[in-house]
Amino acid sequence: MTITLATARTIISGAFDAAAKAGFKPLSVVVLDAGGHVTAFERQDGSSNRRFDIAFGKAHGAISLGMGSRALMARAESQGYFIAAATSAIGGSLVPVPGGVLVKDSSGRTIGAVGVSGDTSDNDEAAALAGIAAAGLVGDAG
Repeated sequence: MTITLATARTIISGAFDAAAKAGFKPLSVVVLDAGGHVTAFERQDGSSNRRFDIAFGKAHGAISLGMGSRALMARAESQGYFIAAATSAIGGSLVPVPGGVLVKDSSGRTIGAVGVSGDTSDNDEAAALAGIAAAGLVGDAG
């Protein structure tokens, strides 16, 4: 299984719906496939400048290192040199704060990642998880 464009759009829509219900600030959401390629991206009206880069860095870091960005944050706190080196090794696109979530199929296989930016990191993560669930998939925030 892979993340299709239709699935990516469902994830984004689910994330936006959850954010609206919770009263979050405008979000930007990017969905990557298992190879780290952008499948879809959308930003809500009013989402601030450069949010794509932050959302992409959360998702790209997660898919590149095989753990959600919450786990990457914990790793950054205990192994700062590793995260700095990994960030350099993967081209600088690693944002180690919550909001980057691995997407898994029903068998537990990683099929992509979602990155969300625009509100607090915890709220970004909650929106990503809601979007993934709306697509009938499993989110792994780490």
